[in-house]
Amino acid sequence: AATIAGVRAAEAAVSSAQAGLEAARSGIDSARAGIQSAAAAVARIERDIDNLSVMAPFDGLLESDSAELGALLQAGSRCATILQIDPIKIVGFAPETEIAQIEVGARAGARLTGGETITGRVTFVSRNADPATRTFRVEITVPNGALAISAGQTAEIAVTAESRAAHLIPQSALTLADSGALGVRIVAEDQTALFVPVEVLRDTTDGIYVTGLPDEADVITVGQEYVTDGVPVIPSFEEVVQ
Repeated sequence: AATIAGVRAAEAAVSSAQAGLEAARSGIDSARAGIQSAAAAVARIERDIDNLSVMAPFDGLLESDSAELGALLQAGSRCATILQIDPIKIVGFAPETEIAQIEVGARAGARLTGGETITGRVTFVSRNADPATRTFRVEITVPNGALAISAGQTAEIAVTAESRAAHLIPQSALTLADSGALGVRIVAEDQTALFVPVEVLRDTTDGIYVTGLPDEADVITVGQEYVTDGVPVIPSFEEVVQ
C-alpha cells in the first residue's frame, strides 16, 4: 500500500511539474507578444517623428507655402506647392488628321510667345481622342536646367515627321472654288488664271505651308478673287523676301 501511495504522489508531482512548464511557456509567449507590441509602438512613434519633417518626393521649387509654423494641419491638407520644371513638359493637342504622323521619340521644337525657341522629344501621344474637340494630347519633354521656362507659358509646337515638299504662301492668298474647295489661283503657262486646290500643312507667323501646287507656281496673291479659270491675266511680280 505504501508503494502504491508513493507512485501516486510521484505521478501528481510530474503532473504539477508539467503544469508549471506549460505556465512558463505561456508566460514566455505572452512576454514575446508584449515585446512585439512595444516594438510596433516604437516604430509608429519613430514614423510620426519622421513625419514632422515634410519632404517632397522630388527636387523642385517652392511655389507657395500655405502652412504657418505652429498651425494644426489635418491629414491630407495642403501645406505647400512645389514645382518640378526640369525637365518641363509642353502639352499640345493634334487633330486626328495629323496624329498618325506623330511618334513617341520624335524630335520636336516649340516657340514661346517671347520668340525663344526650345527643342525636345515627344514622350507621350494619346490614343484616346478628346470627345469635345476630337484632338489627341501630345506631350513634349524639354530640358529646363536654367529654369528659364515657367509653368503655364504658351508655346507653338512643331513635331518632326516624314518630310513633305510644300510651298510657303501668304494666308491671304487662299480662296474658295465654287464647289467650296480650298485652294489658290495661279498663272498658268498660257497666262490665264487657274484654280488649284491645296492642302494646308502648317500655319505659321510667316505664312502657311501648302501642298498640291506644281514644283514651281506663280501664285496670285492680290486680285485672285476677281478672276476665274481661263481669264487672261497680266501678272505683276513682287519680290519674295525669304
